[in-house]
Amino acid sequence: MRIRVDTELCQGHGRCYMLAPDLFDADDDGYCQPTDERAVPAELADQARRASMNCPEDAIILTEET
Repeated sequence: MRIRVDTELCQGHGRCYMLAPDLFDADDDGYCQPTDERAVPAELADQARRASMNCPEDAIILTEET
């Protein structure tokens, strides 16, 4: 699984980095950014899904790797 954040949609609510601090951080303006561009470790997949499902702007896009 990989994480991408649509920066055009992100409004800086902060739910992502509150729910998944191992995967997301805030930039200098308070907008979401992934902490790592590599694949999400299996043990953090639930956090990634939780953050994505709780983003009010649907700015977090998860893609499954095949």
